[in-house]
Amino acid sequence: MTTGIVLLNFGEPSEPTRENVVAYLERIFLNNASLEEADTQEEKRERARQLAERRAPGLIEEYEEIGGSPLNPQAEAQADALAEELGSRGYDVETYLGMQFTEPFVSDAVEAAREDDVDQLVGLPVYPLCGASTTIAANEDLREAVESRDWDVPVAEITGWHRHPLYNELRADNVRRFADAHDLDLRDEATELVYSAHGTPRHYLDEGSRYDRYVEEFCEVIGRKLGVESYSLGYQNHENRDIPWTEPEVEDVIEDLGDEDGVERVVVEPISFMHEQSETLSELDDELREEAEEVGLDFYRVPVPHDDDRFKSVLGDLAEPFVGDFDPGYYQFRECQCSDSPGAMCLNAPR
Repeated sequence: MTTGIVLLNFGEPSEPTRENVVAYLERIFLNNASLEEADTQEEKRERARQLAERRAPGLIEEYEEIGGSPLNPQAEAQADALAEELGSRGYDVETYLGMQFTEPFVSDAVEAAREDDVDQLVGLPVYPLCGASTTIAANEDLREAVESRDWDVPVAEITGWHRHPLYNELRADNVRRFADAHDLDLRDEATELVYSAHGTPRHYLDEGSRYDRYVEEFCEVIGRKLGVESYSLGYQNHENRDIPWTEPEVEDVIEDLGDEDGVERVVVEPISFMHEQSETLSELDDELREEAEEVGLDFYRVPVPHDDDRFKSVLGDLAEPFVGDFDPGYYQFRECQCSDSPGAMCLNAPR
C-alpha cells in the first residue's frame, strides 16, 4: 500500500513580483475574512484586495532585501528527507508539498497524489506550534481538496506535535550550539534569551485556539533544557486589520529590555518557525535588530534548524503510525481538541 504524505505549510512567493505578492496576500486576507464583518462574499473579496494592495509594497521590499524567500526550497528538502526516512523504515510513501497560499497549493498536492494513485493520504503540517489559521486551516484545505474531487481515499490528519521529545532536543541543541559559537552565556544576567513567536489574532484564542498556551509551555521547556531561569517572550504580530493580537509584541519586549539595568544583549530564538522566511530574515534580522541596537542592545538571532538531520526522524515518527497502520495512541497521539475533524490526531491533547 502506498501512502501519500502532504507536508502542509504557509508558502511564500518564489518571485517577489507585485502580481505574485498581491495575489498571495489576497488569499491570506480572504482566508481570514471572518476577522471582520462583511455581508457578502463580494465584500470580503474587496476588503481582501484593499488590504493586499496596502501591504504589498512593504512585503515586496522585504523579499527584495533578503533575495527572495527560501521557504519553498527548504520545504522541498524536508519532504525529500521524510521520503528517504520512511523508505529506510520499510514503508512505501510519496511526499508532496501543499502550500496554503502559494504554489504548489494544497489542491495541487492532492491532485498529484490522486494521479499517483496512492491508497491513503496523511496531512502533516510543518508548523511546530498548532494554530487555527495555520495547522487547523491547512488540514481543512486538505479535506476540502479531496472532497471537491469526489475522491474516495482515507485521509489522516496530524495537528499539534511540538511536544515530540526529539524535536525539543534538537531545538534546544540548536540554541546551545549558537550560543557556544558566539561565546554567549545564556545564564549571564547581561544576556536575555528572547523567544519570538508568530502572532495570531485574539479572535482565534477567544474561539478556543490553544496556540498561546502551546507557545508558553514550549518556551518554558526549552528554557529548562538550556538551564535558563530568565527569558522573555514576544509575538510577531501583523496588524493589517484593526483588531486585537497576541501580546506582548516582540518590539515592545526589546524596548523594555533596553530600559533594564544590566541587560546588554539579546539572543532571539524564532520559536514558531521551522523554515527561514521573511518573518525571520527581514522582520527579525533587519527590523528587530535595528530596534535592539537603537536601545543599546547587542543583537543575536538563532538560525532556524530547518536542515537538522534529526528533523526527518521527527517527521518520520509523526507519520509512522498512520503509514504503518497501527494505533497512533502507541506513539502518544490523542484526538485533537483544536480541530473539528473527528479523525485529527495530535500530541497536545490531555492524557
